Amino acid sequence: MEEGAWVKGMKRNEIKVCVPRVGGTNCDFETQLAFKELGARADVVHMNRLLRGDPSISSYDVLVFPGGFAHGDYVRAGAIWAKEMVARIGGELERFVDEGKPILGICNGFQVLVESGLLPGFGGIGQPAEASLATNDSARFECRWVYLRCENRGKCPLVGASPGQVLRMPVAHGEGKFILDKARESLDKLIENDQIAFTYAKPSGERAGGAYPFNPNGSFEDIAGICNPQGNVMGTMPHPERCFYGWQLPDWQKKGLQPYGDGKLLFESILKFVEKRF
Repeated sequence: MEEGAWVKGMKRNEIKVCVPRVGGTNCDFETQLAFKELGARADVVHMNRLLRGDPSISSYDVLVFPGGFAHGDYVRAGAIWAKEMVARIGGELERFVDEGKPILGICNGFQVLVESGLLPGFGGIGQPAEASLATNDSARFECRWVYLRCENRGKCPLVGASPGQVLRMPVAHGEGKFILDKARESLDKLIENDQIAFTYAKPSGERAGGAYPFNPNGSFEDIAGICNPQGNVMGTMPHPERCFYGWQLPDWQKKGLQPYGDGKLLFESILKFVEKRF
């Protein structure tokens, strides 16, 4: 079988997840653990190995860029890692996406996907950035639990939630303010293409409306996560790996311990997508 070819009727324990890391990555093992808990095979692989093709990205079924501060987030958050990948293995990444394989970017990983051109994906990989995740309006590191409203109407099978469903996840970032180049024109594209995955919300499920701290960073139109036009690449600022288990929730002692938190929904949806892809 050709390397990277998908298997019809792929079983959960055959799915291979790659979690790349570089200096400054700090959420890779939590991400790996979540996928392993769900029965998939997950490897944390240093980016230098992937750049050498040992192993190659094409040998995996899922690619997840985790949170952290890649290369210290010098220049801009995620910029150095993104440009390095585009220059060295941009073609491989493009083929990965064209084959329909899923890519998830979490927090710093979302920043990497935006800087590489994979998101919002209007122009394609390596093109000038069409969006940015800028310094929070509060001008400080925001580490808090937020509510997310699922906005996707069906384009992105990776969201793990139904339209209007409210999830609770933590954020931890200094540069999470989502802004768009050509804001109104680009927003219209996102809406028309059903590319908005999540928005920040109030506990009631009502959109945050830019109000702090429900929108923790001042993101344009409360946007917390988006996908590409094909729906198989998604980025989200909140951390699903930090609310995967019930004991990670801040109020489990008050409300009772549940096996899992809302983060499980995203990881489970990615694996279900791979299982049903063919």
